[in-house]
Amino acid sequence: RRNGMIGNIYSMGVAMQALGATGKFYAPREWDCAQALAVVTQHDYELPAAIAQVLPALVGRSYLDAAALDCAAPALDCAAPAELCPRLGTHDLPTDAIRVHYSITNKLQGQHFHNSTWVTVPLGSTLLKVLEKAEEEHPRTFSFETEQTSWGPMVVSIHGLAANANDRTYWQFLSSGKPLDQGVGTYKPHSGEHIQAVFNTW
Repeated sequence: RRNGMIGNIYSMGVAMQALGATGKFYAPREWDCAQALAVVTQHDYELPAAIAQVLPALVGRSYLDAAALDCAAPALDCAAPAELCPRLGTHDLPTDAIRVHYSITNKLQGQHFHNSTWVTVPLGSTLLKVLEKAEEEHPRTFSFETEQTSWGPMVVSIHGLAANANDRTYWQFLSSGKPLDQGVGTYKPHSGEHIQAVFNTW
């Protein structure tokens, strides 16, 4: 993308490693690694898997270097200076509160439904906290279940309707109609944002 994003924020680390490692052999066009670095240095990485993928790229290396790492070798020219490194694992949350508009929609299977609510959570809360607050206030309507993955919690059921790999169905999260590029355990909504959970197919 023109803003430097390669895929989404989760794929950036591996994509940067791949482009850095293969640049000498495969270069259909010049790659602006500084632009990609600007994207990752603005993101607050918290998940260990994401951190493990992006750190090698920040020092101009890839997983391929692990087998024969020469610590004295110079890094790539576009390696990030220390002051630009992302705030890995920052958990300081302000005390102010935000209000988030949260809705769930199923127009795919069984009895269709569309329900909305507003919830108040501390500023800096993740989307998972929004879901938990909605369930706490309206348990019959906004109940949900998650499964733990290496990328954090994944929502597998909302309002009793579960995703099914055989049916190719899943719960997709959007912000004002646009798919989120992070999971519920890391995405942090802003005040007034409309978060939609839509039962969808892939």
